[in-house]
Amino acid sequence: MQHFRRLVTAIAATAAALTAAPAANAVSTHDTVAAENASAVVTLRYDDSQARGWETAIAAGVASWNNNVDNVKLTKAQPGTRAEIQIVATSGWPQATIGPVRPGGRGRVELGSQAVGQGYDKTRIAAHEIGHNLGLPDTKPGPCSQLMSGSTGGVSCKNAVPNAAEQARVEGFYANGAATRVPASGQLVVDAP
Repeated sequence: MQHFRRLVTAIAATAAALTAAPAANAVSTHDTVAAENASAVVTLRYDDSQARGWETAIAAGVASWNNNVDNVKLTKAQPGTRAEIQIVATSGWPQATIGPVRPGGRGRVELGSQAVGQGYDKTRIAAHEIGHNLGLPDTKPGPCSQLMSGSTGGVSCKNAVPNAAEQARVEGFYANGAATRVPASGQLVVDAP
């Protein structure tokens, strides 16, 4: 009888261990998936050290993108470190290279004071030009509600927030933790009206 009790106890212990194993694996799998999702965010660094007078507009434009897309984040590069996006102030019309810029890649944004002189909003300009680096072309002509409509939104347009379609396109370019495998065109787009 004692042998029988030991056998039942051993079987119960084995059953408990086998029942607990999937739960432990589920936690482990969940943690792995969470870690993969967290690492799926692409971080692109920008350098605005040559964009004096545009700092506030750049910060607001970057915040607009960071607040409206989940799988790509823009962060200011530390002095002396490499940045994927170079932002400079110029005296001409705003222009930028078409992306999507990849980690380790190179994009350029030129924030032109000529547009500001004609009354266009600095924050909208900055967010729009960054949108080019993130892979979006112009959508001209277009309404103010489309960030990528650029100057066709009019000088009274202050919208610096990408609409749902623009957000979705950028999310698609950076899905699964990396920019699309299609190379960035590198084409420079001048945003004159």
